[in-house]
Amino acid sequence: MRKGEQTRAAILDAALELASRDGLEGLTIGLLAERMQMSKSGVFAHFGSREDLQVEVVREYHRRFEDEVFFPSLREARGLPRLRAMMNRWMEKRIQEVTTGCIYISGAVEYDDRAASAVREQLVHSVSMWREALLRAIRQSKEEGHLKPETDPHLMLFELYSFTLGLHHDARFLHLPEAVQLTRDALEKTIVSYQTSSTGANGSAPQPAPSATANLTSQHTDSR
Repeated sequence: MRKGEQTRAAILDAALELASRDGLEGLTIGLLAERMQMSKSGVFAHFGSREDLQVEVVREYHRRFEDEVFFPSLREARGLPRLRAMMNRWMEKRIQEVTTGCIYISGAVEYDDRAASAVREQLVHSVSMWREALLRAIRQSKEEGHLKPETDPHLMLFELYSFTLGLHHDARFLHLPEAVQLTRDALEKTIVSYQTSSTGANGSAPQPAPSATANLTSQHTDSR
């Protein structure tokens, strides 16, 4: 990696840390320049504007989210084992973000009513890709016979997604010590309520298909 690329990566890393703590709106060129011990013009040389910087921060957060949550889950068998892995890894990331903050959640609050915003568009795009990945995993679980035939994938997605938002609210805002365990219990109870009676506790199938090697953006998880 060339020196310019290294500097840009270091700036982006610091920007992600600041945005997680203070929100995307709290991220300024001046604050970032101070953190990096650089001039404002030096930061501008790598990111043409504050909005460009914010967009890149969202993209970087999403890349790390894929690496930590999505890609490792693809090693699990298609269907409920993979869905459980996705939810478990997402849950662990949410627990970590109780202290650091979640850009997806804080960004939704900051940009919910800003229609003409490149930052909002990037946030919606990134969050939508993750929701689509979860929805595909739910549908695949149903196709594999791991979930009941009457399962509504959109309703199940809404329930699972809502629990993680509730965890962030109760743990980060209300500081409720029982929030993590309550969320774990709620997730497990909900998944079990959708399972078929023949599905094992871990969601394993008798002859699971091999896991896909796609990423969030490719939608190749549909191909198997």
